[in-house]
Amino acid sequence: MSERTPRAKMTPAPRRLLARVRDLMAGTGTAEQRLDEIAEIVAADLVAEVCSIYVRRAGDILELFATRGLKPSAVHNTRLRVGEGIVGEIAALARPFALADAQEHPSFAYRPETGEEAFHSMMGVPILRSGRVIGVMAVQNRTRRNYNEEEVESLQTVAMVLAELVAGGELIDPHELLPADGLASAPLRLEGLRLNGGIGIGQAIVHRPHFRIERLVAEDPDVELERLQTAFVEMHGAIDDMMTSEHMKASGEHRDIMETYSMIARDQGWIKRMEEAIKAGLTAEAAVQRVLDDLRARMAQVNDPYLRERVHDFEDLAFRLLQHLLGEPSGPDLSKLEDGAVLIAKSLGPAQLLDYDADHLTGVILEEGSPTAHVAIIARALDIPVIGRIKGVMDRVSEGDPIIVDGDRAQVFLRPGDDIRRSFLDTIRVHKERKEYYNELIPLPSDTKDSQHVTLLANAGLLVDVEHMRDLGAEGIGLFRTEIQFMMRTELPGIDDQTELYRRILETADGRHVTFRTLDVGSDKTLPYIESDEEENPSMGWRAIRVGLDRPMLLRRQMRAMVRAAKQCETDISIMFPMVTEIEEFVAARKLLDREIESEAPDRKINAGAMLEVPGLLFQMEQLLEEVDFLSVGSNDLMQFLFATDRGNPRLSDRYDTLSPAALRMLKTVADACNDANVPVTVCGEMAGRPLEAMALVGLGYRRLSMANPSIGPVKEMTRSLNVKDLQGFVAPLLGSSEHSLRGKLRSFALDHGVAV
Repeated sequence: MSERTPRAKMTPAPRRLLARVRDLMAGTGTAEQRLDEIAEIVAADLVAEVCSIYVRRAGDILELFATRGLKPSAVHNTRLRVGEGIVGEIAALARPFALADAQEHPSFAYRPETGEEAFHSMMGVPILRSGRVIGVMAVQNRTRRNYNEEEVESLQTVAMVLAELVAGGELIDPHELLPADGLASAPLRLEGLRLNGGIGIGQAIVHRPHFRIERLVAEDPDVELERLQTAFVEMHGAIDDMMTSEHMKASGEHRDIMETYSMIARDQGWIKRMEEAIKAGLTAEAAVQRVLDDLRARMAQVNDPYLRERVHDFEDLAFRLLQHLLGEPSGPDLSKLEDGAVLIAKSLGPAQLLDYDADHLTGVILEEGSPTAHVAIIARALDIPVIGRIKGVMDRVSEGDPIIVDGDRAQVFLRPGDDIRRSFLDTIRVHKERKEYYNELIPLPSDTKDSQHVTLLANAGLLVDVEHMRDLGAEGIGLFRTEIQFMMRTELPGIDDQTELYRRILETADGRHVTFRTLDVGSDKTLPYIESDEEENPSMGWRAIRVGLDRPMLLRRQMRAMVRAAKQCETDISIMFPMVTEIEEFVAARKLLDREIESEAPDRKINAGAMLEVPGLLFQMEQLLEEVDFLSVGSNDLMQFLFATDRGNPRLSDRYDTLSPAALRMLKTVADACNDANVPVTVCGEMAGRPLEAMALVGLGYRRLSMANPSIGPVKEMTRSLNVKDLQGFVAPLLGSSEHSLRGKLRSFALDHGVAV
C-alpha cells in the first residue's frame, strides 16, 4: 500500500466507522479477537498501514494488545511506561497527537521488536473511561501524512467505544484499572486560572453544598421569623468561634477578611429582606434562597470579576443559614487522609474554606473563581494553592482520587503516576526556595542595575489588600477600588461609614501614600438604590465619572468622606476619577472636590488625577496635563477600547497583544508627554503586574507601576536584574515595526541580558 488514495475517498465519516466497530463488538469471538478485528477495520478505513492498540496495566504500563501492520510477535511483548515515547506521552497528557514525522518528535522511542522504523507519520488518541486513561490507540503511515481533524475525530470516536471493551474485564482484570494506592491511573491534565500559586499534592474531597427545600410556603409567618432569628444567632455564634480558632489568632489579611465577613453576616438590610420574604408567605429557608437568588441575578450583570466574586460571600452565609435551618452536617475529617486533601468545589466563600482543617488542606480547585475572590485571599494567607475556572471538574473527579495542584502554571493533574508525582515533589522544593528568595527582596529597593528607581505600588479593594501590600514591601496603593462597600449594601452607605473605612485604610497603609479611585459603577455594576437602564454595551455606557457627575451628591459624599479621613489621619492622599473622556469632565469633578477640601480640610494636600482609559483622551493630552496633578493609565480598559475587543470573549482574548508595536507606541506617547510636563504617571492595569510587560513599560519611560500584591515579588526581581539603558536602545527601533507583536523579541532580549521575566 505504497500509494495513497485521494483524500476525498480516503477519509471515512466518523459515524460509518463507529457503526462498523459497534457491530463488531456485538458479534461473537473473544475480546482479543474483536480487538484484532477493530485494528483491521480502523487501519482500512483510515487508509493507514498500521493500527495499534495499547492497554494500560497496573504500574503505569502500556502493553501492546493488538496490531495490524507491526510485527505480530510484538503483541504482549512491547511495553511502555506512561510518559515514555509518543504513545506514553499521549497517555500522560490525555490528548491526541497527529504527527507528520513522528520519528523527529523528541519523545519518539524506537522499539526494534515492532518493526516500526518503516513508518513515519503517526496519529494517536487516549482511550478514556470515566476520565481515566485506560489505553492508547494509534495509526501510522510509511510516508509523510498530515492527518486532518476529521481523521482525529474518527479515531477518538472509536476509542470511546473501545473503552467499553477494555474495561469489560475480558482483556485484563478490572482491578488493574483501579488506582493502586491512588497512583496507578494515568493522569488527566486540566488547565484553569491561577488564583494562588504553589504546589499541592493530596486526595480529592468534593465540596457539594446542596440543600433540598421541600417546604416553600409558610403556615405561620411568626414561627418562620423565629426560626430565622434562631438560625442567625446560631450562625453568628459559629462565626465567632471560627474567629477565635488557631488560624485566626494572628493579625493579617485573612483575619480582616473574616471580620468583614462577620460584619456582612450582621448586615441589617440583608436580614430585613429575608424577613420581608417571610412576611410575604415564604418559609425561613425559602426566604434565604429567595434573597440569595435576587443577589445572584443582580451580580450576574456585573462585568468586573473582582466585584462579581463578592456574591460568594453571601452564598457562603446563605448556605450556613440553611445548614442551621435544615440541620445539614459539616465537612469531612481531613486528618484521616495520609497525603492531605485537595478541595474541589464549584465556588467557595471565605468561611467555607475555614470549615476544613487548613493543616491538612493542600490545595483548592474551583469551577468558578477569580484572583479577587475572598476565598483566594484567605487561601493566600494560609499558603494554599488555588486554581479556578476549571469547568466540569466536579464531574470528572471522584472522592479520594489522587490529585496534584500546580497553582504556578494553573494546571491540575488527576490521578498522577509515580514519575509525575516525583517531579512535582522536586517542584515543591524549588517553589519553597523561590518564595524564600522573594521574601529576601522585600526590604531591598526596586532599583535597576543602572540605578533607576521604579516605584512598585499595589492595587487594592479591601482592607486586607492594604495590609498585604505593606507586608510585601510595596511603596503605596496606586489604585484603591471603592466600589465594594457600595455593592454589598442594600442602601447608600452614610458619610460616617465611608469615612471610617477610608480612615482604616490610611492607618493600615502606615504612612504609605494611597490613591483612591472614585466610584466606578454603572449599568454593569448595579447598585440596588440607584436606578439604571439596561444597556447593550455597559462597559461604554453610563458608568464611572458619568454617574458621578449626573448624581453629584453621590460623588460629593464619597469625596467628603475621603477628605475627612485624610484630615483625621493627618496625611495627604490622591483621588482619581475613572473613565474620563474629555477634559471638561475632569474639571467639573475637580471643582466638586475643591469645595469639599475647602469645607473639610483646607490644610491638607489632596492630589486630583484622571484615569486614562478612553483613547479619545489621548488627543487632549497637552491640555489635560495642565489640569491634573497626576495620571493613571488603566491598561485593561484602554487596550479593550483601543482594539475594540471584549476582554471577556475567549475568541478574542488572544487575538491582539498589548505588546504590539501600535500599543507600545501609544503608551510611549503618554509616558513622554507626562515626563515632559513633569506630571507623575502610573500604569495600574494587568500589564504592570506581568514581568515581561512591566519590563517593556520601563523601557518606554514609565517609573511607577501598580499591580496585584502577588506580582510585587516577581516584578521587583525583574527591575533589579534590568539595565534600562540597554533596554531603551533595544526597544526604540522596534516601535516602528508592523509586526503583530514584539513579545518574542522582548523575551529574547530578557534571555540574552539575564533579565528575570
